[in-house]
Amino acid sequence: MSTTISLSDINEFFGGASADNLLNGTDLSEITYFTCLKVLSESVAKLSLHLQGQDNKDITNHPTYYALMIRPNRFMSAYHFRMLMEYWRNHYGNAYAYIEWSARGKLNALYPLDPRYMQIIVDNTKPFQERGYYYQYTDKLNGRAYLLRPDEVIHLKGGLSPDGLCGMCVRETLARNMQGNKTAQNFLNELYANGLTANAVIKYTGDMGEDKKKKLLTELKKLMASDRSNRFIPLPLGMDITPLDLKLTDSQFFELKKFSSLQIAAAFGIKPNQINDYNKSSYANSESQNLSFYTDTLLAILTEWEEELNYKLLRADELTEGIGFKFNVATILRGDMKTQMDVLSGYTGAGIYQINEARRKAGLTTLPDGDVNLINGTFVKLEDIGKAYTEKGGNGNA
Repeated sequence: MSTTISLSDINEFFGGASADNLLNGTDLSEITYFTCLKVLSESVAKLSLHLQGQDNKDITNHPTYYALMIRPNRFMSAYHFRMLMEYWRNHYGNAYAYIEWSARGKLNALYPLDPRYMQIIVDNTKPFQERGYYYQYTDKLNGRAYLLRPDEVIHLKGGLSPDGLCGMCVRETLARNMQGNKTAQNFLNELYANGLTANAVIKYTGDMGEDKKKKLLTELKKLMASDRSNRFIPLPLGMDITPLDLKLTDSQFFELKKFSSLQIAAAFGIKPNQINDYNKSSYANSESQNLSFYTDTLLAILTEWEEELNYKLLRADELTEGIGFKFNVATILRGDMKTQMDVLSGYTGAGIYQINEARRKAGLTTLPDGDVNLINGTFVKLEDIGKAYTEKGGNGNA
């Protein structure tokens, strides 16, 4: 019997948030926080992942290759799997995926598990050096609970882990900053909704009873709500309206909002230019900015990914042989075309890269005879300097 499922069902299966929740003031509605999540998730997802040996050559006939590099499960590609896991790692502090092996030891699939329904159970009945732990995942669609061993779960930890066992999300640390930014945005939204009109004071020189006062205010509110674009407000004789002078510049509203945004970005390790703040940077120095982002932020994240995948998906003998998973960061560090050409030319001329290696890094096709090393013929060992002048004449005599 087949069952029809919708896209919302799939989204619910993987713990996705509904559109209503996103629009009702959640942390994802704060633009700086959302941008930081987007930058980190896409940065990890767009990097190609490789299994390499000690010689740095790709291994494509490994049991983990297809599920990890191409299609982790029938719902998503490898790109979307990495993006979802990195989003969960930052937003919830932890990201989990169930590892499914075949009877022959082939990696069948990796299934993301919603971290909101995962618990870590520690066996505290034994001495601390002998204690084990388990993962308990509850499927929110059917209420069934699964007890999983640590070797059955990919676990990526976010933030500064308080105990080394589970991660911590940035939004817990920045709760006050997040709330301040959301409150500021709500204030702007209300100001725009009111036609950029602040509160006002109505003056009346005569006497007015409470009933007439309430009736007047009710009528004015109806008038303002009926047509916000109407800038003419009819007032009875003897009344005057004075708007309260609201200047966002006087209160340094935008400066404070920008400062708070930079604090949120800094907590994620995101550079100002990545949230469109180019006061101290420009597109011209994008190469150095990318290098700074890689060394200061992305390197630690990729190291955690690589170490977890190595430990959970490779055998002990493979690890001792130097086999391991590695992200290709060349796309981040590539720089402009001129810099790339100078680097590849230098590496090829020094015999470090083979011709085809350099062409692959430049995104070009390989040559039939390109698997060779070239080197400048004038290069000699330090101890061989002068030998060319003494070989023919012996002892240096002509």
